[in-house]
Amino acid sequence: MMIVVTGATGTIGRALIEALGGAARAVVRRAEQGEELGCDYVVGNLERPESIPLEPGDRLFLNSAPWPGFVRAHQAVIDHAAAAGVAQVVTVSVRGVTSSSLLGFGMHGQVDEHLKASGVPCSILAPVGFMQNLAGDVDEEGRIFGSYGRGRVGYIDARDIAAVAAVLLTRPVGADATYELTGPVAPTHDEIAAELTRALGRTVRYVDLSVEEAAVHLEKRGMPAQGARDLAELMSQIGDGRWASTTTTVADILGREPRSLREFLG
Repeated sequence: MMIVVTGATGTIGRALIEALGGAARAVVRRAEQGEELGCDYVVGNLERPESIPLEPGDRLFLNSAPWPGFVRAHQAVIDHAAAAGVAQVVTVSVRGVTSSSLLGFGMHGQVDEHLKASGVPCSILAPVGFMQNLAGDVDEEGRIFGSYGRGRVGYIDARDIAAVAAVLLTRPVGADATYELTGPVAPTHDEIAAELTRALGRTVRYVDLSVEEAAVHLEKRGMPAQGARDLAELMSQIGDGRWASTTTTVADILGREPRSLREFLG
């Protein structure tokens, strides 16, 4: 049995390979990426499912950042995994998405539906936003822009997502399930700005915008008009409370609490 890891050079993928102690086969686009990871690897990509080596009984970690061909490619890889007779697919989605959700959220929803219908034993990891992305949202003037309002979001450290995946990929395959993953608490973006201020040693403030204002802001930063509007609307939806609750899933699986934002920022 081999654990095959796609998205191996991403934030979750690298942490997963480390959590597995290198006992995995990474799928990478270039050989030098595999050499850097320091584990067994093959050169391939999701757009060529046949390039992903799968044997009966293998376990597949399926993950990548969204791109225009995301849904078609992921669905084809799931079909490839089903035909190969893999024991399990563990994939990363987003908490609460459906096939009709906006932008990449909807892409994940379509892939989730295909996976559930495929007959392959599956575990769907459904986290909220990653702590890793927060500091990068701060502009040169110390501002974070968004249309979240006072909504709370239980951001999670991507390394905790990887740790959960490692457990699911190495313990006996259980019933199909979706695992909603959050951090230990759900701060507002004003509270997140305060934590970033403490950690970065400079003032960070959250600037809340209406959906219309956020769309204009994003478009000025180079996003196409429709994408800017959809992202602004998506932030508003996230801020409506759907990501405000936290779950005990990480602690239940790992036997420890997920990292807090303060622990993550150091």
